[in-house]
Amino acid sequence: MDNHEKTNSSQMVALAFLGGAVAGVVAGLLLAPKSGEETRRDLRGYARRVEEDVLEKAKEARAALDETIERGKHFVAEKAEDVASAVKAGRETMKEKMDKCCS
Repeated sequence: MDNHEKTNSSQMVALAFLGGAVAGVVAGLLLAPKSGEETRRDLRGYARRVEEDVLEKAKEARAALDETIERGKHFVAEKAEDVASAVKAGRETMKEKMDKCCS
């Protein structure tokens, strides 16, 4: 295959690609079920609904997070009371043992 045939072949491929692209655009315009304005309006409406859904989910997630934080605070407070009681009992027991031992 000489250089002239390669150039011709490349040009044919490029021409076929451009022809296919133009045919696709024309087919898309002719077969589109809605006008451009209708499509843009539908897309804006869809974007608005998605935004509202995302904001609602974010509010729900925030409420769940707040509830989890509150439960965690209560859990820590209860455990702190348990530890304080255990330390107090340990001190009293130690004091009793010291009193028995050293008296």
